[in-house]
Amino acid sequence: MALRNHTTITEFFLTGLSTDPHIEALLFALFLVIYLLTMMGNLMMLLVIRADSHLHTPMYFFLSNLSFLDICFSSVTVPKLLEDLLSEKKTISVEGCMAQVFFVFITAGTEAFLLSMMAYDRYAAICHPLLYGQVMSNQLCVRLVLTSWGLASLNSVVIVLLAINLDFCEAQTIHHYICELPSLFPLSCSDTSININILICSIFLHGFGTFLPIFISYARIISTVLSISSTTGRNKAFSTCSSHLIAVILSFGSGLVRYLMPTSGSSLDLLASLQYSVVTPMLNPLIYSLKNKDVKAALKRMLEKYV
Repeated sequence: MALRNHTTITEFFLTGLSTDPHIEALLFALFLVIYLLTMMGNLMMLLVIRADSHLHTPMYFFLSNLSFLDICFSSVTVPKLLEDLLSEKKTISVEGCMAQVFFVFITAGTEAFLLSMMAYDRYAAICHPLLYGQVMSNQLCVRLVLTSWGLASLNSVVIVLLAINLDFCEAQTIHHYICELPSLFPLSCSDTSININILICSIFLHGFGTFLPIFISYARIISTVLSISSTTGRNKAFSTCSSHLIAVILSFGSGLVRYLMPTSGSSLDLLASLQYSVVTPMLNPLIYSLKNKDVKAALKRMLEKYV
């Protein structure tokens, strides 16, 4: 992947999370545990959903795809972070940097679309329970997931083209632990105003386009639930949505803060990125398993069968 450089720059330097070897050792242990928990938790969700026929429904089809995305998302950033925490010289090639930008956007973008579709699934289940099987057919679910990947891929290509067309002269230090466009733009000696505006528009349209269906779905869900006379019925309906709402807040909140707020190089930028790329993929399987009776029952059946 060639870039038009005034000087030949083959790699970038990452400042990482710390320069203190003792703190880096502690952070390595912490993020290694987080990464292992992320892998085990999401693989467990995939295995349980695939193995238990009771979970072969649209909701869990989307959830299994969410687990797969979390595995991919975490693997794009955390292994490189772990490597750098053990390295004195934290570098990443220009090609590796562009690849990381691309895969961060495609996994995060697909996850945003998927969360939007999961909200529509909950709307169909709660507001139109008698027609749920017809509305959320297997063919529709597969098409929705494939559409999510397609739209996110297209958006990712556009985003990466913003970086490929930049000129990088002398500045090589990225004040972050991963490659992200808000941290790359300040290094360019090109005029990045158009690039920044395109990025903001892309993020806004992507975020608005995925958040709007979530908002509309939950507005109708709340209206329907409030019309239920039974307190038990209302609580049951709300409980089916609480896990998804938590996942939406965790994913959208930190992501929008990172990409729509001005880059300052402060700890807030690092914390926002760590939230959506490291912590959220670990929390999602915990959120959906600990608060979901069906998943806990399926896990119990699987353990009784094989243990």
